[in-house]
Amino acid sequence: MSGIEGITEQDIADYLVNDPAFFERHAELLANVRFAHPHGQRAVSLQERQAEMLRDKIKGLEQKIVEMIRNGQENVAIADRLHRWTLALMHTHDDASVPEVLLRELRHQFLIPQAALRLWEVAPAHAEAPFAAPVSQDVRTFASSLGQPYCGVNSGFEAARWLGEDVASLALIPLTRGTPAKAFGLLVLGSPDPTRYTAEMGTEFLSRVGELAGAALARLLAPAAQAPGA
Repeated sequence: MSGIEGITEQDIADYLVNDPAFFERHAELLANVRFAHPHGQRAVSLQERQAEMLRDKIKGLEQKIVEMIRNGQENVAIADRLHRWTLALMHTHDDASVPEVLLRELRHQFLIPQAALRLWEVAPAHAEAPFAAPVSQDVRTFASSLGQPYCGVNSGFEAARWLGEDVASLALIPLTRGTPAKAFGLLVLGSPDPTRYTAEMGTEFLSRVGELAGAALARLLAPAAQAPGA
């Protein structure tokens, strides 16, 4: 009796795991095992309980598949919008119109409430354009310091004033060229919704937007600024 008292549940579990033929030799035990039903008071057999667990597992897998399909569809939709935006830039042959097309199509394709940009070191022909309006050295330094786009609340950024009023959250995307990369502008996306751009957001997509925008806008720079590594 003392030996039985010394046996733990883990000892029993280990024994059954190491002797898978146990229930083949004692098949009648399986028919007599009863479990409490997870959604009621009645008892169910082992087979019924296993079937219930299998149905729950299948339901969980089905939900994951639906979620994967939905995410895939959303990714395709985003890729299509990015493609249309890129085509609009490529089809713009008038250099001076590129910033306007870039911002207009960005707002349209991605339903962005507010968007603006500033460039510095532009060619003399574009010096009076709105996108070449003066910016402080602080903005230039900040843009150069961004290793990736910034997403978060508007804590009084100078660039937020380019968008107008009611900017609760924003994304700041540096526009760069050369190796190592040197900032020549800043693209700003804003929203009155404080949750539209948050610090938890991934920035890979915004980085791609910045790369494409930078490539399209580089043609507006002064010749010296366009030189590789300038």
